Amino acid sequence: KAFTELVEEGVRAFNVQRFHGVDMTTGDKLLDGVSSLVNAVRTMPMLSPRRVVVVMQAEYLIVPKRESEAAVQAVEQLEQLLNRPEPECTLVFVAGNVDKRSRLYKALVNQATLVECGTLQSLADAERWVRTRAAAAGQDMDPAVATLLAARAGPDVKRLRNDMDRLLLYALGQKRITVEDVREIAGPAALQDQWAMANAIEAGEAGAALRQLALMLDAGGIPEMILGQLGWLVRAKFPAVAPGSVQAAVEAVFRTDLDLKRSAGDPRVLLERLVVELCGGKRVAAARRW
Repeated sequence: KAFTELVEEGVRAFNVQRFHGVDMTTGDKLLDGVSSLVNAVRTMPMLSPRRVVVVMQAEYLIVPKRESEAAVQAVEQLEQLLNRPEPECTLVFVAGNVDKRSRLYKALVNQATLVECGTLQSLADAERWVRTRAAAAGQDMDPAVATLLAARAGPDVKRLRNDMDRLLLYALGQKRITVEDVREIAGPAALQDQWAMANAIEAGEAGAALRQLALMLDAGGIPEMILGQLGWLVRAKFPAVAPGSVQAAVEAVFRTDLDLKRSAGDPRVLLERLVVELCGGKRVAAARRW
């Protein structure tokens, strides 16, 4: 978010672009993705002095999973881009663990500013992280909340951050976060059912739906494909289960689709807000039936 704010809000749709390394896991996809990335970086800014290009899960680009001729070409293109950066574009790589012996990592060390966010070493570190995050958000919580979150996620910063973001969204408007809220939101590490999120929304269960959305994203789910599933749910199910909410639900899906395309926010946050809206509409419809 901080990087996108380098561009004025009114022109971000033209000058902020995101890529996801998880979409580039095979040789041909990697080469096509890197070519698109290079073109995005080399594109001149529109009505702005600067463009911003963000690559999430960049470890898939920095250290390709499979060796192939296409992967070698992709690495060469990236290396050329790093050795000859575009002065009017800020290129941001967000990566997890990276092999520091790799060719591209060494190029990044020479050409880029590296920021290491550090790691958590213990459950005590994880608990402190949760308490600090809650304090920064101005949210009160029961003492056991930090302990339970840390126990479920362990010293995994990525999962802790995702769980905490979902928890803050789920508890929006509450005076205090409770252990029960955590049990609703923080889920197991493995995704068991691709349609569990849709089923939870259909039942009006926001906590379960947010938990399943997180599992889908953490498992590498592509935001646009998840949005497609939500769009199908609204078109196929809402006319029967929530007829009074169909128009609002369709508008929410279209708005989210537009926001994803113009990089108007973090894809995870945009999808979480949509899920909460759809669950809210479903609950209202259920209340009306009773």
